[in-house]
Amino acid sequence: MDWNGTRTEEDKVLRFCNVVAFVPTLDAQRAKAFYADVLGLRLVSDDEFALVFDAGGTTLRVVRVNELTPARFTVLGWQVENIEEMVAALGQDGVQFEFYGFFEQDALGIWTAPTGDKVAWFKDPDGNTLSVSQHVL
Repeated sequence: MDWNGTRTEEDKVLRFCNVVAFVPTLDAQRAKAFYADVLGLRLVSDDEFALVFDAGGTTLRVVRVNELTPARFTVLGWQVENIEEMVAALGQDGVQFEFYGFFEQDALGIWTAPTGDKVAWFKDPDGNTLSVSQHVL
C-alpha cells in the first residue's frame, strides 16, 4: 500500500493468484473418462467431492452435484494454436462439435469472428458447453 492506505497496482488482492475452474457433473465416472481419456487432462485426485484435473497448469475441479441444469453459454474453454488441427483431433476421439444457426460456421463447426478470432464449441457428457479458440494477436 502507498503512504495514504490506497492499494497500489502491485497490491491487488488476487492479481498473482492462480485461478481454479469448476464444472459440475452428475456422473463422475463418465466425466472422468471424458476429461482424462478424450480431452487428455491429467487426473490429480478423485474424492467424494470432485475430480481434480491439471488443465495446462490450471486446476479444474469437476464437482459432483445432485442436480444440474447446464448453462446456455460456454463455461470452460481452451486457447489453442491451431484450431483446425485441434478440432480434427478431438473429432477423431469422438467429440462432436456444435452447430448453431445464428452465425456461419465452417464444415468443422468453427466460427470466425469479424476480428479473425476462431471458436468451436462442444459439450461434455453433462451438457456443459466447452470450447476451443484461436485468437489473432
